[in-house]
Amino acid sequence: MDLEEALQVVGEFGPYQKQAVVVLVLTQVYMACQSMLIVLVGTTPPYQLRQLDSATPSPEEHSPQIVFTEDVDSIVTEWFLIKQQAYKVSLAGSLFFFGLLLGNVIFGPLSDKVGRRPVYLTGLFFEVLFGYVTALAPNYEVFAASRLLVGLMNGGIGLVCFVLTQEYVGKSYWAMTGTLASMTFAVGISLFGALGYLIRPWRSLAMAANSMGVLFFLLSVTLPESPRWLYSQGRREEAEEVLRYMAVRNGNPANHLVLQRVGAARAGPSGRPSVGVLQLLLHPVLRLRTLVLMYVWYACSLVYYGLTLGAGETSGNRFVNVAMYGLVELPAYPLCIYFINKHWAGRRKSMAGFLGLAGSACLLTMFIPQNTEMLLNVTSLALLGKLMVSAAFNITYVYTAELYPTVIRNAGLGVCSMSCRFGGILAPFVPSMRALHQSMPFTVFCLSGLTAGCLGLLLPETLNQPAAETLEELERPAPHRVLESKPLLYEDTL
Repeated sequence: MDLEEALQVVGEFGPYQKQAVVVLVLTQVYMACQSMLIVLVGTTPPYQLRQLDSATPSPEEHSPQIVFTEDVDSIVTEWFLIKQQAYKVSLAGSLFFFGLLLGNVIFGPLSDKVGRRPVYLTGLFFEVLFGYVTALAPNYEVFAASRLLVGLMNGGIGLVCFVLTQEYVGKSYWAMTGTLASMTFAVGISLFGALGYLIRPWRSLAMAANSMGVLFFLLSVTLPESPRWLYSQGRREEAEEVLRYMAVRNGNPANHLVLQRVGAARAGPSGRPSVGVLQLLLHPVLRLRTLVLMYVWYACSLVYYGLTLGAGETSGNRFVNVAMYGLVELPAYPLCIYFINKHWAGRRKSMAGFLGLAGSACLLTMFIPQNTEMLLNVTSLALLGKLMVSAAFNITYVYTAELYPTVIRNAGLGVCSMSCRFGGILAPFVPSMRALHQSMPFTVFCLSGLTAGCLGLLLPETLNQPAAETLEELERPAPHRVLESKPLLYEDTL
């Protein structure tokens, strides 16, 4: 039997897979806290410059001259990151996203070569380790370096974690498990806002946010390797062993479960399939898919993080703002599950539609006065844009996983996530464009969302299509239609 038939026997989403998916999606809470850390620990409270007598000795260059008028403990108040030093707060945020970029580039292809489980556990272990370095950093330089390293690990394990939530279950559950992962990330943002309200000293907040990673690491140690990855690598016996283990834990023994050989994979000298990240550029189908997806991911990230990281600068209580920018995402996920499973919408049209709506919401902010008290104001439109781009981002994750074959899925997701991180790197600096014009940040978000939505329509639909395991399954009779995918009829699978 093939892998999908085997999962039907084992249970596509049995009790054991549910436990494994719960562990993986809860890890998103920890990852969300690390992603949002700079929003609260980098808070800049109001301050005044004290006029000093020139004869007064100054043991510090800055500290005797600055008076913070709000009782806030942050890296800004500890290391006096104001005026000419203020850029260092945004720089720390950008270093985290640059680390995410490197993590995607390194960990994605690596997990396709050595396996999902070892890469995931190693990355999670070192993310927790470097997270403690952040909390104990003696100076800004160590803090900034630790944020880069935390981002490196976060980017790698985030990708592998998402892929594992897909590959443990049957394809019919991919949309649900992918949506759960994104939804839990949003919940993590809200919980981080609550945690920041309860724990005000920035070092204590960083320590508390990082310590939950220890629990998730211990829970993840027992997770098995992905049976899909093992099967795609030609390790049929090991894949069968994992599937039988799942079947037993599901209360459904599958003693006679035998997988068919993977005949389509090209074997290298070692006998294993020879598939590398270069196939994303060399393969005619994957090349243009990857280019389109890279821009879509970039736009999603720029708009998503640009609006999210701006939560701390919005008027009102910063802890409530952070929680609101997390909670506003939650309605997006039921919408995703509804639309992407409808034949008249599917993955492609839903992703493009939500990106277009996000861009339109940002466009409308240009016509609303800044300080209006109406219900329809800049803040509410920004929250609406966050809701729409969150839905698009979630669909993009699920859709991308379905567009790539198993043998190169993590590499494809890694390259797309790499372009996504360029959006994250630029996002902390977009608000500074207000110096040119008040509406400039929203103009950037608007154009990014609308253009990405239009380009997304070039991709093929994957709803109700079988998941490709090898590159050969992407070959089509009409090779010039490189963005199209030929639907497989039921008779073709018999």
